[in-house]
Amino acid sequence: MALTKKFLKTKPVCKVTFAIAAAEADTVAVAGDFNNWDTTRPLKKLKNGTFKGTFDIPTEKSYEFKYVVDGEWVNEEAADGYQWNDYAAAENSVLEL
Repeated sequence: MALTKKFLKTKPVCKVTFAIAAAEADTVAVAGDFNNWDTTRPLKKLKNGTFKGTFDIPTEKSYEFKYVVDGEWVNEEAADGYQWNDYAAAENSVLEL
């Protein structure tokens, strides 16, 4: 799994690319504070089995998120941190921008 961040100089936005290896999966989405936990926009599956997608996310904030791999919620191993979430009764990945 991987996260890449590209901060824009012209506006307070970061282009964040989420990538997760899930060759056996049919669908993968990323859901978090930055998209109101929307699981309806799947990431694109590449030929090598990795699912990948880029989002423009406002900076100077931290966000909780998780991947949804065929309906199963999964944390990002390379997250900036982890935060306990009472609603989910589990830790969520944290993205620091």
